[in-house]
Amino acid sequence: MLLLALAPLAADVTQCVCDPAKPETMQARECSLCREAEKQPNGTKVFFLKDINPRKPNRWLALPRRHLPAQHSLAALTPAERTGLWRAAIDRAREQWGDRWALAINGDRVRTQCHTHLHIGRLIEGVETPNFVDVDGPEHIPVPEDGTGLWVYPVGGRLRVHLGEQLTETVLLR
Repeated sequence: MLLLALAPLAADVTQCVCDPAKPETMQARECSLCREAEKQPNGTKVFFLKDINPRKPNRWLALPRRHLPAQHSLAALTPAERTGLWRAAIDRAREQWGDRWALAINGDRVRTQCHTHLHIGRLIEGVETPNFVDVDGPEHIPVPEDGTGLWVYPVGGRLRVHLGEQLTETVLLR
């Protein structure tokens, strides 16, 4: 039980050292999505990968091509890059799940990969919490400044954004 409780602490990517200019830094497990980003053609803004975790067969990831400094936080993207990432992920999610989609980005302390990525999947029924805001579009999705994650899904023509959590991808169907 103690090992399970400590597992999120071992996933902390706040000291990420992935640097494409230094190939030796890219060999760590937590840099695998950075390596995937390097394989994408120059000029690519956003790309998608199937989640390779066999326990998540229904999941996809949306990633910016550009590497970001340190822990690759969402805040390090420009507003235009963030909006582009959210829009691309929402389009992909709608293609897969219609209006039952959700997107999640885990907080810095529980992420196992340095490179910024959004989890795309189907929202699990009944996971609503009281800590949310409704926004009019992807350009209005708040940026966590405290290293926490968030999850987003459609409600009544708007986007509902749940804030203040570390582990957010658990709201998505595995």
